[in-house]
Amino acid sequence: MKHCAIVGINWGDEGKGRMVDLLTRDYDVVVRYQGGGNAGHTVVNERGKFALHLLPSGIFRDGVVNILGNGVALDPENLWKEMQDVAAQGVALTPENLKISERASLLMPWHRDLDALEEQRLADKKYGSTKQGIAPFYSDKYQKKTVLAGELFHPEALRAHLRDLMEWKDLTLTRVYGAAPYAMETLEAWLADYADKIKPYVCDTSAFLRQAQKEDKNILFEAQLGALRDLDFGIYPYTTSSNTTAAYAPIGAGLPSLRLTDVVGVVKAYSTCVGEGPFVCEMFGEEAERLREAGAEYGAKTGRPRRVGPIDLVATRYGVEVQGATVLALTKLDVLGYMEKIPVCARYRVNGTETDRFPFPTELETAEPVIEYMPGWGCDLSGVRRWADLPAAAQAYVRRIEEAVGCPIGYVSVGPERDSIILR
Repeated sequence: MKHCAIVGINWGDEGKGRMVDLLTRDYDVVVRYQGGGNAGHTVVNERGKFALHLLPSGIFRDGVVNILGNGVALDPENLWKEMQDVAAQGVALTPENLKISERASLLMPWHRDLDALEEQRLADKKYGSTKQGIAPFYSDKYQKKTVLAGELFHPEALRAHLRDLMEWKDLTLTRVYGAAPYAMETLEAWLADYADKIKPYVCDTSAFLRQAQKEDKNILFEAQLGALRDLDFGIYPYTTSSNTTAAYAPIGAGLPSLRLTDVVGVVKAYSTCVGEGPFVCEMFGEEAERLREAGAEYGAKTGRPRRVGPIDLVATRYGVEVQGATVLALTKLDVLGYMEKIPVCARYRVNGTETDRFPFPTELETAEPVIEYMPGWGCDLSGVRRWADLPAAAQAYVRRIEEAVGCPIGYVSVGPERDSIILR
């Protein structure tokens, strides 16, 4: 029996979706346990290229049950549209292979409105939100002001609950932001258009997971974003509004008694970051643009150019510690093939002193990278499938990373396709 979490080590966009898609061959159940539609997991397989925002990345494997857990920000509108897009490409979606926790809270239209209005108010002090309503959603959840998916089965009680919430939300929209209020007719139409469509997939997923545990099923937990975007341990306030750590997986999935047996931490062979906040190792100018183009570094959800830089060993070591990673998957090693020498952010310089400790968020604003260089390998790695066939310089680069961060690298990805992987 294996219970494994696949998590991001850095700022997100590390390639978790492609690793979930690869590893689900060994698992019976895949669970998304936190986050919402604000990030994208890109998966390339024999069916084509997919950018998933809410659906678990195990949806492409026949026989695998996919679950959206109670910790997810459940946006019925975007989920239903995504389901239609995936189904149009030949992927079967039924209540047998996709299940939604009855305890997941619904992300309402007003959450997206409030997200955009607050970013507008913050102006040049904005946090870099994707404006998908995630922060207002989680704020409401912790204020006990959300609708649970299970309420869809109790329409009269739902209508009364929704009316109370609407009155409360309209106060904020109109008096704080000067925006238009909502009407019950609008909300009921939205529920009919989207929430009612996903209703057949809503069930007691905790009971399903407990039974799967009793039957010794292998369960894979899929996270969104990375350790540095975790609400408690990330670069606050430039974080997401949920816990992206592996430790949260059993809780957000709805099976708090479960213990993980493995944690696969995913890290890119270089650094990328979407959004605002300190990014110590950031490259600029022509050097940055060449790396961005080589790696096609644009947000799967927003299309925004990602900020790029060399691999940050200080941040990566911290991410490994926060996630409790037992093995790492290094992705996009092939992208660095054009470089004659490869930069590595080995340490930070904070207040004139070099350190390999990841600083408190305030100190990151003035931290400087200490860059070292390693020889490049100057060739295309996309066809390599065995560790022994990697050039010596590429092997040395991988070993340098795993020694610096204190965790073995068990997977080396050399392309986006499912089989573009080296198993060590």
